[in-house]
Amino acid sequence: MRFFKIIAVLAVLMIGAYTVSMYYFVEESKNFRIEKEIDYPVEKVFSQFNNLQHFTRWNNFFTSSKTIDIDYYTPYEGQGSSISYADPKNETGGEMFIRYENPNKTLRYQLFEDRNENPTLVDVKFKAVSAEKTKITWMVHTPKLSVLQRVENFWTEDRFAENIDKSMLNLKNVLGNKVEKDNQMAAIRYDSIMVENEEEKLLLGINVSASNKKESLYKNIVMNYNKMYNYITMDLGKKDDEFGFPVLITDADNYKDKEVSYFLGIPLSKKFGLTDNNFSFRSLSPTQNYIMYYKGNYAGRTKAIQQLIQKAKKEEMRFNDIRQTFIERPAEDQEVNMKLSLSVFK
Repeated sequence: MRFFKIIAVLAVLMIGAYTVSMYYFVEESKNFRIEKEIDYPVEKVFSQFNNLQHFTRWNNFFTSSKTIDIDYYTPYEGQGSSISYADPKNETGGEMFIRYENPNKTLRYQLFEDRNENPTLVDVKFKAVSAEKTKITWMVHTPKLSVLQRVENFWTEDRFAENIDKSMLNLKNVLGNKVEKDNQMAAIRYDSIMVENEEEKLLLGINVSASNKKESLYKNIVMNYNKMYNYITMDLGKKDDEFGFPVLITDADNYKDKEVSYFLGIPLSKKFGLTDNNFSFRSLSPTQNYIMYYKGNYAGRTKAIQQLIQKAKKEEMRFNDIRQTFIERPAEDQEVNMKLSLSVFK
């Protein structure tokens, strides 16, 4: 009996010591600041923060769970927009609001986590360091915690900083593909041959052999594109902003053959394990290309390809494969909008 009394006294003393130390030495709320830079213009960065549908696609807090369910409320961007979320697997949930917006300069978020009636306030400031670089500053104020909960403040800042580090990597991938698409659309000049240096690229795609009769080749391309798109978006959970334009790679002059072999792939930022053996990764080395943009019937691309080949022969350049980048998704009974790239070298 005496032993249990001693244990009870020790437990009371330990709880008392913990309570006193939390009360006097640990703040009831935390204030901290985190700064990062990203190599994209401020207007493109800001639009990823003030639109919550964009925000949840790259912010690690939301992307790290496959079971999280998010509801979006109008307006979908800017001051007054909001979301609610629930993650049954991790038994968490909450609401998030944008309470203030100064376009391309400042946002204020209010986050209610679980059943806590006191919100976390996050002010985010954006500063254009240069035309192509933005400085982002997070100023975080956490809600007041009771004495018994204050131990959480020991790891709050580290947890928030880790989330930002992972989120910034995701954001860089999203903006990389988005900016590439915007730049390609802005650079389009149809039926003119240009020279372009293409950087290294990683594709996830499928190897195919198909008949070259009439419309059967294009129908085969559309079918395999849809198969590949569904695998990447549904099975792998990728969003449209996370990957680039589809690319078809084939021999430059096989449009004359009865059967065509090609690789159709979608650019991704990194390799990972695949769950379907029909798909594979292919790495493309940096190349110099003769390029031409073409819009029209898919069969009509051959004239543009011939022009690129003639240009290479005239300049006494050797050439490899032809890459057909679909600026607009291939779809049956529709014209194609594509960039044709002939890899050339001395």
